[in-house]
Parts: sequence; C-alpha cells; structure tokens
Amino acid sequence: MSGTVIALIFLGLLLVLLVVRVPIAIALITTSVGGIAALRGMDTLWAVVGKLPYDFAAHWSLSAIPMFLLMGTIAFRGGLTASLFSACRIWFGRLPGGLAIAANFASAMFAAASGSSLATAAAMGRIAVPEMLKSGYQPGLATGTVAAAGTLGAMIPPSIAFIVYGWYTGVPIGQLLIAGILPGILTAVAYSATVVIRVLIDPSLAPRSTERPTWGQSLSAFVSVWPIPVLIFAVIGLLYSGFTTATEAGAIGAVAALLICALRGTLTLDVVRNSIRDAVTSTTSILIIAVGASLLSKFLVLAGLPQTMGRIVTEGEATVFMVIGFTVVLYLVLGMFLDPIGVMLVTLPILLPVFDALDLNLIWMGVVVVKLIEIGLLTPPVGLNVYVVKSVVDPRIPVEEIFKGVMWFLAAEVVITALLIFIPEISLWLPSHM
Repeated sequence: MSGTVIALIFLGLLLVLLVVRVPIAIALITTSVGGIAALRGMDTLWAVVGKLPYDFAAHWSLSAIPMFLLMGTIAFRGGLTASLFSACRIWFGRLPGGLAIAANFASAMFAAASGSSLATAAAMGRIAVPEMLKSGYQPGLATGTVAAAGTLGAMIPPSIAFIVYGWYTGVPIGQLLIAGILPGILTAVAYSATVVIRVLIDPSLAPRSTERPTWGQSLSAFVSVWPIPVLIFAVIGLLYSGFTTATEAGAIGAVAALLICALRGTLTLDVVRNSIRDAVTSTTSILIIAVGASLLSKFLVLAGLPQTMGRIVTEGEATVFMVIGFTVVLYLVLGMFLDPIGVMLVTLPILLPVFDALDLNLIWMGVVVVKLIEIGLLTPPVGLNVYVVKSVVDPRIPVEEIFKGVMWFLAAEVVITALLIFIPEISLWLPSHM
C-alpha cells in the first residue's frame, strides 16, 4: 500500500473522529501516531514521539502566545477594559445604531488588548448587550453585533491565530501581526456600516439616542480608557519598528499592563493569580492541539502527501483562484464544526504544499486564512462566538435570534473577504514598509 493511500485513510479517520466530537488534540495525536506506526513501524514512531514534541515546545516563536495572553488577562482582570464601552458610547452614541457601533469599536480595542475572540465576545456580551436591550434595541441586532465584533480578536494584533500560523509556516510573526491591522480596521468599519445601513432602513431596530455629551465628558471618557491605546500602540510600534521580536513585545506589554494596574490601584494578588491561571490554561489548550498538528504534519511528510499534492497542482495547472476557492470552501465547511485554531492546524499540513507549489505569498494567505476562521466563529451550527454571547445574555433570547442577527454581518464578511483576496495590498502594504 502506498504512502499516499495510507495518508488518505488516516485523514479520513481524522475526519470521522472530529465528526463524532472527539477533542481535536486527541483526534490529531491518535491519527498521527497510528499513521506513523502503519507507515514506518514502531521504531520510527518512538523516535518521532520522543523527539518531536520537545522540539516543538522549545520553538522560540511560540513563546509569544503566553506573553500576549498574559497581557490580555492582566488588562481584563485589572479592570483596564471596563470603561471601553462607556467611552465608545459617548463618542458614537448619536449615530444611527450608536450603541451597537460603540460595542463594535469597544470590541476592537478589547481584542487588540486581549488577542482573544471568545474573551472579547464574552466581555462585551456582559457589558454592552444589557445596555442596548435597556435602550430598546432589537435583541438580534444587539447580540449579533457583539458576536460578530468579537471575531476581531482573531485579526487585530496581538492575534494568537497569526502567531500559530507563523510558527507553522515559518513566516515572520511580527510581519503577520502587522499585516492584520488594515484588514482588522476594514472589518470594524464594515461592521459599523452594516449597523448604520440596517438602522436607516428600519429605525425601529435601534431607537436614536437623545444624549448630548459635553466636551468635558468626551475628554473624561478618553482619560478613563487611556491604558488600552497605550498598550496597543506600544506593542504595535515595537513590532513595526523591528526593535523587538513578537515575544519581547508581548512580554513588554504584559509588564506594562502590570505597571498600569499598579498605578491605578487595581493590582491585587487575586488579579495576578487569576491572570496567570487564565494565561496558562489557554496556552496549554492551544499548545497541545499544536503538538498534535506537528505530529500530523510529520506523518504526512513521511507518507509523501505534500509532494504528491504539489505535483497534482503543478501538473494539473491549477490556478491561484481555484486554490483560493477550494481553501474558502474548506474553511467554511470545517469552521461550522471545529474551533478556529483546530481548523487551521488540521488544514495547514495539506494546504501549505499547495500554496508553496503556486508560490503564493504566505503573509497574504495568512490574512485570508485568519479571515476565514473568523467567519467560522459565526457560522451555524457551531458558531462559538454566538454560543459565548448566548451564555452571558438574558436566557430568554433564543440562540436562533442571535444567529439571525449575525447573518447581516456574514453578508459584510463576503465583501471583506473578496476585497482581501482580490486586493492583496490591503494585507501586504504595512508589512512591506517594516
């Protein structure tokens, strides 16, 4: 039996395990271990299992993950993000659907501090949705906005998804993080435009605010949230200048968050302990899935599947847009059932040789891939952000109502994704000037 056939059999087994809801890490490790044993025997298996996880865990680029997660958990636990929605409400409240727009931009800033889509959706779901419902907003608009805006955590730096992608592909992580800035801003603006258009068409969705904040209130709102812009611009500035690596930028951000909390008097032993616990838990979850993905990648290389895929693409004269179209369909389908990092790590061992065969820019493709896993956070039946919002809002709001609200933002995502595919410069302009 050829290596390619064995690889396809075990990839089929992997899909079966994922369909029956076996945890992604266990499914990846089980499939990879079984495949290597079937392909090369137990001696090779023990050699790979004994060496590869250590080599993976010792990879320097992955140390950025706990640093950025720690920065985000300190900012959240230390109360640095608590005033974001209130400040954005003062700045954007007079626009059509102003509270929804405020929730959107507050989510963008929270995402830039935390790097987590799920944390952003949970935090803004607790803070912003009750305020919108109290003001008479239609529940689908209120919850759908927060669920959609939470996905900005995957795109806006510091993005954990970009760090994992960079580790796997070997692309400089600093350039990937910078590449996400313009697509992230584009997404936030498109979401706000979606809210405005919906409310202008049907004003009953969101009553217009009658509040008229003074200049003093606007300035006071900025003073209350100054730590977040400082953290964001400090980290992005360090990355863009090339003065530090991504790991060093994350470490500086974590220390800066600690110092800011101390200056504001919100740094306590519980804040430090809970922040470290949250960061360690999230890091462990991500890394064990990544170990499974590295084992899968090794199995596929031993089976010769990457070379076969590359040969099929070159000999079959596949075009760039055929490959991108296949990638879009693959991520949209898998994104309905799997978590974002899991989707990326399951598919990259198969897609990366294809990207290489066509000489596609891996920074550009990284932005497209992260955009697609963002969309997967919203698509039924397993749109994780939707269920996160459902878990923190009024239980009388059915999950179907949230999915209905999200559909308008998925329509905006079609336009955004098309722009990112057909205009690569949106993703590549900033990295090209680093």
